[in-house]
Amino acid sequence: MNHRPESPESFEILPGADASPVILHVPHSSRVIPESVRRGIHLSDPALDRELDHITDAHTAEIAAVAAAACAVTPWRFVNGLSRLVIDPERFPDEREEMTAVGMGAVYTHSTHRERLRPEGFEVRPLLDRYFHPYADAMTRAVEDRLEAAGRAVIIDVHSYPTAPLPYELHGDGHRPPICLGTDAFHTPATLLAAAGKVFAGFGGTGLDSPFSGTYVPLKHYGKDDRVGALMVEIRRDTYMSEPGGPAGPGLAALAAALTELVDDLLP
Repeated sequence: MNHRPESPESFEILPGADASPVILHVPHSSRVIPESVRRGIHLSDPALDRELDHITDAHTAEIAAVAAAACAVTPWRFVNGLSRLVIDPERFPDEREEMTAVGMGAVYTHSTHRERLRPEGFEVRPLLDRYFHPYADAMTRAVEDRLEAAGRAVIIDVHSYPTAPLPYELHGDGHRPPICLGTDAFHTPATLLAAAGKVFAGFGGTGLDSPFSGTYVPLKHYGKDDRVGALMVEIRRDTYMSEPGGPAGPGLAALAAALTELVDDLLP
């Protein structure tokens, strides 16, 4: 677990080439929890460390960074600097979010093992106002900047998931391929999906929308602007790291190279 003092910046936008439409979005790679947020979490420090081992998409920021550095035209990167236990920027902040059923909406009240994380009646609005909405606004601006500069935007979500299902997973009994590609019927064009299937084929196979589905698009554009393409890349953790929460292995470089190839394939 990493604590840090309060900071107005909870995310980092790392500029790419002006001509690139691609944003590599890394929402769940951090273990950082501000002190004020830590005080609202029930778990002891050792228990919280174990929870972070399970819930953090470890090393995905590094995968995105290595991939971006090798691209012919550098993509943009939008990286969450805080743990998803602060807020989860990829959840709907309202009744549309199915994960609310297990206490894991935009602000988690329960853990991966369905244990109480925050007290009964915890007020989520301060965390939404301080962290969730500014993050969403900044991501919206980043997409609009790509639309203005490049005429389109392509969001590639970089995630990972455990080899064995965790109790919080609503669809944990589904197929768990080495690479799960999360799609959206409106925002994931066939060309993007085909390119991803090709570059990740060598890792033991890909699957669609299982055990996790969908992909991130800012609400301003969601279901409305087909110039915004999106794909979620969920990497099964045994392909590149020791679980849970352990070091990365040689698979990281190979995955980064595949992500580089995907980004390069998206350019004219």
